[in-house]
Amino acid sequence: MPVSEPSSTATRSHTHPSGAAQFATAANVFSLLSDPTRLHLVWSLARGEADVNTLTEASGAARPAVSQHLAKLRLAGLVRVRKEGRRSVYSLHDGHLRRLVTEAVNHADHMVTGAPSHD
Repeated sequence: MPVSEPSSTATRSHTHPSGAAQFATAANVFSLLSDPTRLHLVWSLARGEADVNTLTEASGAARPAVSQHLAKLRLAGLVRVRKEGRRSVYSLHDGHLRRLVTEAVNHADHMVTGAPSHD
């Protein structure tokens, strides 16, 4: 009996087996996201693109720290940057990362607030 494709890309997973390179790369992503400021920046970008000033205000971190975190995320390929005049506008380009961060923050919210688990 054939298995039908899920209708949402949010629930679709890759069918090929993961190897050492995939696990090492995933661990590196988790390592980058383990810093609360970087996680907050990526979470903010999951909601839409933003410039450094907007991200500084949203995260509450100092502007130099935000710039350094964004540089690390950009070098790792997790965020993109484009110039808009003199402004640098950052964005996520990967739905996997957007869903990963959104789910992680939602999970943390349940843990902190005591809200019941759900699927």
